[in-house]
Amino acid sequence: MIAKVIVDISSSEVDRVFDYETIDGVERGSRVSVPFGRQSLEGYVIGLSETTDVPKDKLKKISGVIDDRPIISDEFLGLCDHMTERFHLRKIDVFRLFLPTKLRGGRIKALEKNFLSVSPEYAETDPNLFIKKSAHSQLEVFEYLLDAKEAEQSYLNANFSAAAVRNLVARGVFSVRRQRVMRTPYSGVVQKTTDVKLTDAQSAAVEAIMASDKPTLLFGVTGSGKTEVYLDCIEKTLAVGKTAIMLVPEISLTPQVMRIFRARFGDAVALLHSGLSDGERFDEWRRLLTGEARVAVGARSAIFAPLTDLGLIVIDEEHDTSYVSESNPRYITRDVAFFRARYNGAKTVMGSATPSTESFYRAERGEYSLVRMPERINKRKMPEIEIVNMCDEAMYGNSGMFSAKLVSALDDCLKAGNQAILFLNRRGYSSYVMCRKCGYVAKCEDCDVSLVYHKEENVLKCHYCQRRYAMLDLCPECKSPHIKQGFVGTERVVEHVNKMFPSARIIRMDNDTTRSKDAHLRLLSDFASGNADILVGTQMVAKGHDFANVTLVGIIDADMSLHFSAHTAVERTFQLITQVAGRAGRESKPGRVVLQTYSPNHYVYRYAAAYDYEGFYRKEINLLQATKFPPFTEIIRILISCADESVALDATKLAIDGARAVAAELPEQFVYLNAMRSPKKRIQTKYRMQVLMRVLPNSAARARIYEVADSVTEKFPGVTCFTELDPNDLS
Repeated sequence: MIAKVIVDISSSEVDRVFDYETIDGVERGSRVSVPFGRQSLEGYVIGLSETTDVPKDKLKKISGVIDDRPIISDEFLGLCDHMTERFHLRKIDVFRLFLPTKLRGGRIKALEKNFLSVSPEYAETDPNLFIKKSAHSQLEVFEYLLDAKEAEQSYLNANFSAAAVRNLVARGVFSVRRQRVMRTPYSGVVQKTTDVKLTDAQSAAVEAIMASDKPTLLFGVTGSGKTEVYLDCIEKTLAVGKTAIMLVPEISLTPQVMRIFRARFGDAVALLHSGLSDGERFDEWRRLLTGEARVAVGARSAIFAPLTDLGLIVIDEEHDTSYVSESNPRYITRDVAFFRARYNGAKTVMGSATPSTESFYRAERGEYSLVRMPERINKRKMPEIEIVNMCDEAMYGNSGMFSAKLVSALDDCLKAGNQAILFLNRRGYSSYVMCRKCGYVAKCEDCDVSLVYHKEENVLKCHYCQRRYAMLDLCPECKSPHIKQGFVGTERVVEHVNKMFPSARIIRMDNDTTRSKDAHLRLLSDFASGNADILVGTQMVAKGHDFANVTLVGIIDADMSLHFSAHTAVERTFQLITQVAGRAGRESKPGRVVLQTYSPNHYVYRYAAAYDYEGFYRKEINLLQATKFPPFTEIIRILISCADESVALDATKLAIDGARAVAAELPEQFVYLNAMRSPKKRIQTKYRMQVLMRVLPNSAARARIYEVADSVTEKFPGVTCFTELDPNDLS
């Protein structure tokens, strides 16, 4: 029997099937070790065959089977084929998505610990007969364990004499029991179960979702109770013996979601996301693989949870850009979810208060079922959004980042004993530093981007390659001491609020303050328990959080996302405003939102202030149709990068010539085609070029363009060439 194996090397040159002679225990989906050249590598068996074209004298034999069962299911083998074809990915890069990173190479294994107890023959014996009177440490730990019955050896070593413990184990006084221990994330996050009676709107939504034979778009305003709808649908799914996946867009949401899900489903829930330790991720993945856990909760990567008999996939905040992977391997989570749902006959639910225009368009066309939840629970009003023209503030002499209205609202909020959220989607202290005299702007030596000043550490950071530089005292060009700091970030906001309200307790939540493990949980728990008055944060505070005492939301710079060079910039601005505004007034206290802008007459603010999603959608979809942007076309980008600029240019010329040849053959499929430097011209010492095109959806041109990208890789082996389908960020 011949095994068809993909070896674990991320290289286009070996991203193909290799034939090996099988051994006992090899099945389709097994992870195996194989001889490859002069080394031994891991590989994945994607099929078995009776025949091979490899000469018998050159056919090598599989060295061994690594796991006790196949870990790549038939479903995932099919998903690999689908993803490689649709997104132009290497098979091995897709396989790596299916497994915890440290599982490969045997770098992580099940955790086993020693548990000690007093051996029966010593339990009823006077300890003075086998422990010397002078051995006080031995006697102390013996008496403790005799009373405790059993304890971890590591606990005894830490709290008593480790030498005494070793001595008693060696003499047989203590018996040793080896047991596997689960590394459970957020094990302290629990919530009492409460009986929740669904509202009529929630019950109708559940009924519609469970009855639909198409993907469902759940369009519900913030605070309408979508989470309870998800929970009820999952409960019904588990009741018929199937499993479920619940996706959330932000890691910061997982502690809150886990608290709710554990209260309802207990140990049947497993968590998957990048913030877990390697051991926790392995154990949670293993529980899902073995069927011990039946509900997977997590961010984007949880879509690859190794569940069988999948019955339901929930994508909460389906509009969120984090569901599109923008690094290798590049994929769209929604597309993966649809494949898994089709394969298993499962239902898919996509929920949002601000659905993407593409999803709402497909719902209107009947491709998705549309379920509306237009009101908050108990008919609570949406918070009023007040638009402040910052140009007027400047005209009246206020050049600061806070308008008089926002300062007054903060003062009222704090005096009333309530909490506030201040939103600014920019971390750091200032987004750039510039010399006022000659105009010099500090940039990263390896990337064509401005350095961001972080005052707490007094350093300049590149947010792309993470290089750090000393803060400037003098301009390196003209030696002027007049250094200007650019647009404010969250760190600077906290400093200003501290000056205005010295007694206010402030928490800052951004990528800088949440790098350590469980930082999200700690910060959010502190705020939820009332240990802080103001939460200052980036978009990670904008979605899904439910704080009963928050009555004020301040949007410091609403224009920030409006001026990105992307066709979705206006849509993202509307979504962010609506989402962060929805954090206010979620319980009995009324909410208020102060939105600061230099473009108060832009139509996005009029629709956002009125919470008129459908009015905004009508305007936006008409613009997208007129300009032939998605969902009326697909954007395909060939992204080329190389440390040698001239080689990058030559590779780009080959790519654009190939794309033009395809466009000449299929002119009716192309709406736009051009080549250019990327807006961020250099990242991590590599020059970046791109070929951009818009083609009709699902056209034959896509596969041909993928062939063009392959030809670039073959001719320029030193060039990195990726293709992206409908990327979020074209910079």
